[in-house]
Amino acid sequence: MNYRLLAVDLDDTLLNNSSVISDRNKKAIHGAVEMGVQFLIVTGRMFKTSVGFLEELGFEEDCPLINYHGALVKRARSRETLLHKPIPNQIAIAVLEEAEKTDYHISVFLEDQLYIREENEQSRYYQSFTGIELQPVGSLSAFLDRNGSCPTKMSIIQRDGTLEGIEEILRANFDNQLSILQSRPFFLEITDRLATKGQTLSWFIEQQGIRPDQVIAIGDGPNDIDMLAFAGLGVAVANARPEVKAAADLVTASNEDDGVAEIIEHYILKRGE
Repeated sequence: MNYRLLAVDLDDTLLNNSSVISDRNKKAIHGAVEMGVQFLIVTGRMFKTSVGFLEELGFEEDCPLINYHGALVKRARSRETLLHKPIPNQIAIAVLEEAEKTDYHISVFLEDQLYIREENEQSRYYQSFTGIELQPVGSLSAFLDRNGSCPTKMSIIQRDGTLEGIEEILRANFDNQLSILQSRPFFLEITDRLATKGQTLSWFIEQQGIRPDQVIAIGDGPNDIDMLAFAGLGVAVANARPEVKAAADLVTASNEDDGVAEIIEHYILKRGE
């Protein structure tokens, strides 16, 4: 197959456990791009915490990224927004009011800024590995009610093993309006129901005139499943969760062992030899 686009998740997929793109992965990505394959980061991260990895690769083009699990598509250099699917204001407020009945820590992502009710153990845990500046604003439902904004994403962090409880409540009330899933242990991510990696990747390749069977997608988490199912070749890294491996066409090496490079070398670079 003559693949034309490579869609890759960041954390625990392209990035190793030190959150670094290895030299082998960089070399393989550049080799693919030189052969005319488009490289696309598809991540649940904020734009500002992921664009640096694309800049690190040194591409001259104004490359787009898919962020917030598919809620935002934005170009790296010009900062042009190509697609935005935020959560409607009133639905976001209803979710926040439900979460605020409990002690769950919830964050609101709005215009690439992160808002929280107050600093606590959960917010400090999140900040420890992202370095993102947090903006405490008190009641988040009241905050959104005052400004009428539509957040790009909301997330709940709970490290005591009770995340499934709030997930069940939110699914019962909002499953037909929102995408609700655990992106990694302790993290419940909430976006608009149309803002998933697979749906936004489908939109993106249609704009590019690329067919699904010309796409390789690589990921590790539940938020990658619909993307892997959509792509012509859906690949799970060896460290992926069991349900992700089950949804993939094949399993590559882990993020620590350059699983992304392994796929590029075998399915893209070999055809140029």
